[in-house]
Amino acid sequence: MDFELDVHTHTIASGHAYGTLTEMAREASVRGLKILGITEHAHNMPGTCDDLYFVNLRVVPREMFGIRLLLGAELNIMDEQGTVDLPDWIIHRLDLRIASIHGNLYSFGTMAQNTNAILNAMKNPRIDMIGHPDDSNCPLDYERLVKASKEYHTLLEINNNSLRMPSRKNARENIITILKLCMAYEVPVILNSDAHFMTDLANTDYSMPIVEEVGFPKELILNYSAEKFLGYLAENRMREQ
Repeated sequence: MDFELDVHTHTIASGHAYGTLTEMAREASVRGLKILGITEHAHNMPGTCDDLYFVNLRVVPREMFGIRLLLGAELNIMDEQGTVDLPDWIIHRLDLRIASIHGNLYSFGTMAQNTNAILNAMKNPRIDMIGHPDDSNCPLDYERLVKASKEYHTLLEINNNSLRMPSRKNARENIITILKLCMAYEVPVILNSDAHFMTDLANTDYSMPIVEEVGFPKELILNYSAEKFLGYLAENRMREQ
């Protein structure tokens, strides 16, 4: 695989992952990545780090073992208004900002309510991507999300981990729907491992076969180019100002 980046991963700081930041960075280098994104769960997730962890990320070097580190958070979408669980002044300091719905923190509603929750998070110019929007326990209007991805310059994630988690309902079918809509509207996506241990880093064993089955174009997958992904983030930072 010639991916240059994996930007949704977790370390022991998230409370339910098992590698250190250094171990993850070393493994990313071994696997030939150019960019590793580490996105710890924000404070409402049980067992994770508190806000001071994110404030103090400035002390961590952004290059280790020859790879670039992007350090940020997987923020929890809490309600239909798209509220996330870090204040803007902390989010502003982060290299990466993923917003995700997690069933232990968000009360699943109707398709319209759930879609509004994600749409409202996407309207926040500080959010770079939506994590694992693929669970039918939380029904979503995928056409609206794909159109919003293009409008608000917020990536939709194809999450490898979702495809092996039985708790996430119809993930395969929903990912196929997302990919087909993104092809139709020419919207880029990001493939991430959501690794919680070093050996899972850059793993696309479950997601890539679906990408190939659908015939999704390589040019719409940002993982193939570190330069292209960094340009995408730079445009978001301009929009944030």
